[in-house]
Amino acid sequence: MKQELLEMEERERHARTRKKGYLLAGILGAIFVIVAAVGIGLRLSERRVLATETEAIAIPSVEVVRPKPEPPQQDLVLPSTLQAYTESPIYARTSGYLGRWYKDIGSRVKKDELLADIETPEVDQELMQARAARDQAEAQLKLAQSSAKRWENLQKMDAVSEQETEERASSYTQGEASLAAATANVRRLEQLESFKHIYAPFAGVLTRRNIDVGALVNAGNAGANQELFVVAQIDPIRVYVDVPENDSPSIRPGVRAAIEIPELIGQHFTGSVVRTSDAIDPSTRTLRTEIDVPNLKRQLLPGSYAQVHFALKEQVQLLTVPANALLFRAEGPRAAVVGQDGKVQLKTVAIGRDFGASVEILSGLGPADSVVLSPSDSLEDGQQVRVARGGGQQ
Repeated sequence: MKQELLEMEERERHARTRKKGYLLAGILGAIFVIVAAVGIGLRLSERRVLATETEAIAIPSVEVVRPKPEPPQQDLVLPSTLQAYTESPIYARTSGYLGRWYKDIGSRVKKDELLADIETPEVDQELMQARAARDQAEAQLKLAQSSAKRWENLQKMDAVSEQETEERASSYTQGEASLAAATANVRRLEQLESFKHIYAPFAGVLTRRNIDVGALVNAGNAGANQELFVVAQIDPIRVYVDVPENDSPSIRPGVRAAIEIPELIGQHFTGSVVRTSDAIDPSTRTLRTEIDVPNLKRQLLPGSYAQVHFALKEQVQLLTVPANALLFRAEGPRAAVVGQDGKVQLKTVAIGRDFGASVEILSGLGPADSVVLSPSDSLEDGQQVRVARGGGQQ
C-alpha cells in the first residue's frame, strides 16, 4: 500500500515536472517569436525610412520667388543728340573767285541778308557778248521787217514774184526767233550773274564758313570745299530720340518730355512730341521720335548730347524677376513655375529691359507665380520638386 502511494507521488511529481518544462518551452517560444517579430518589424521600418529618404533625396529642393510688379508710372530716360530745326549748307551757283564775305561763324543773319560776293569775270564777259548778240539780232530783225513790208507792197503791184515775197517774210520770222533766242541767253546769263551774291535762305545763325577771300569757287556741290556756309535755325531746336519698341505704344504727338543737358546742371527744358516715324526700325527695334523744344535764350546748341525723360504710364502691368530666375534654351527664354501640386511648369516669357540684377517680363508670368531661382539646366516640364523653407515667397 505504501509502495503504491510512493509510486503515485512519483508520477505526480514527474507530471508536474513535465508541465513546468512545457510551460517554460512555450514561454521561450513566445519570447523567440516576439523577438523575431520585433526584429522583422524594425528591419521593415528601416527599409521604409530608407525608401522615404531616398525618394525625398530624389526630389530636388528649390527656392522660389514671386515676380515683383513695376510701378505704374515710370521715367523713361533715353540718349539723344540735339539738331537744328532747319540747317542748310550754301553752295555757289556760279563759278569765280570769292571777292568778299560779310558774315562769320556765330553771326545771326536775317532772311535774304547778303553773306558774300563772288567775282565772275568770265560770266560778265559772256553776258556782255550775249547782250551784243541780242542787239545784233534786234537790228537784223528790224531790217528783215522793213524788207518784208517793202516786198509785200511790191508784190501787190506785181513788181516782184510771190516767191521772193515769201522769202522776205521767212527772213523776218527767222529774225524774230533769233532775237528770242538771244534774249533768252541774256536772261540766263543775267540770272547766273545774280548768283555772284550769296544770300541767307532763312533767318538763323551762321554755324560754318568754309571759304575765304580769293578762293576759287566752282558752281554746284561737286569737288572739295564747295560748301561755302552753313546756316542753322536753332529756335526751336529738334531732338530726335529712338524709343524702344515695347515703349512705343505710349509715345504719340503731344506727349511731354524733359530735356536734360549734362553741361547745364540743374536746368531742365521741356518740349513735346510733334511726330513719330510710325514705323519700327527692324535693325534696332526702335521708333524714331521727334521733339521740338523752345530755345529762346539759345542755350541749347545743335550737336549737344542730351538725355530725354518721358514720364510714361504703362499700358499693361509689367513684372520683374531676378536675372538668375530664367532659363535660356533653344525654344527661347523660359521661367520654371512651381504649381500647387509641386510640379514644375516651364513657361515661355518675353523679356523687356535688362536692369542687371533683374529683368523686365513683358508677358508669360503673373504676380502670383512661384518662379524657381537658379533653375537647373536639367529641369523638365512636369518634374516634381520640393519648395525649400524660407524659399523666398516674396
